[in-house]
Amino acid sequence: MSKDSFETSLQSGPHHFLAQLVGTWEGTTKTFFEPGILADESPWIGTLRPILGGMFILHEYHGSLQGNPLNGTALYGYAVGLHQFQSAWVDSFHNGTVIMYSQGSNHDDRFNVLGSYHVPDGSPPWGWRTEIFKPESDQLIIRMYNITPDGEESLAVETTYFRA
Repeated sequence: MSKDSFETSLQSGPHHFLAQLVGTWEGTTKTFFEPGILADESPWIGTLRPILGGMFILHEYHGSLQGNPLNGTALYGYAVGLHQFQSAWVDSFHNGTVIMYSQGSNHDDRFNVLGSYHVPDGSPPWGWRTEIFKPESDQLIIRMYNITPDGEESLAVETTYFRA
């Protein structure tokens, strides 16, 4: 990656979008284990900070799920030469000991990546899509979708943050 292309991205491209996510955020996370059926709604706190000169954003968060503590970390970035957003995500509920890697194209001023995970019963992997967008300057929404092996997508997690 040339320094010029990263600098351009940081000034007016995907890295500029990522930089706007930096801050301390508070809000609510809704979790759905079945399509359209709310399983939990809990307070959430997240901190997003730049690392490596703004090449990546580190998201550390905590809250609860059905009364149990939940913590997680995600690394968000944009691969300039590949023209795609990327993430690596772990948390204390969803992932176990697995790091979920995801990637996706840059479009519509929205972070949008797709990964997959294996289910214990040996059936084909399921997809997991994550999108991040800012409807307002002090609001941040992170939505995560389950995608069945047949391609049916449904909302699994929605975090609505407000700048603290």
